Amino acid sequence: MPIVEDSILISAPRESLFPLSQDYAARLAWDPFVRDMRFLDGSKEAGVGVRVWVRAWTGFTMEVKLTGYRPPAAVAMKMLRGPWFFRRFAGTWLFEPHADGGTQVTFRYSFESRWRWLRPLLDPVIRRGFHRDIRARLRGLKQGAEHGGLLKEPGA
Repeated sequence: MPIVEDSILISAPRESLFPLSQDYAARLAWDPFVRDMRFLDGSKEAGVGVRVWVRAWTGFTMEVKLTGYRPPAAVAMKMLRGPWFFRRFAGTWLFEPHADGGTQVTFRYSFESRWRWLRPLLDPVIRRGFHRDIRARLRGLKQGAEHGGLLKEPGA
């Protein structure tokens, strides 16, 4: 499966950054990818097994299930339902402390397109689109955390 990944150093501790990344109301303020997002099955917050519905800026929707949730270090998900051209999709967001007190944030996506015979043509297009979106999302999180006034103090 192709993997698309990028990372950025953000001048904020992961104990504050991780909750911002998982605050779905605040997500609309920093995440250029998301147009709408909601918990399913009556869930009120992220956690392992929680299902989430997302509408992207492209209009595509996806239902995902959180498969890993380890604050303040990592969150992982897999697609349950999504755009017709994906057979599989999964993502991981990693938050590693940096020596300067900041956080190295990595977004990693893996996917499998539906038709094996089209993969040589389709996968590079999907890969470029995901890389563009990952970079924009990372820059949005950095901007929101460092200059957007979106961070809360840990425990607040």
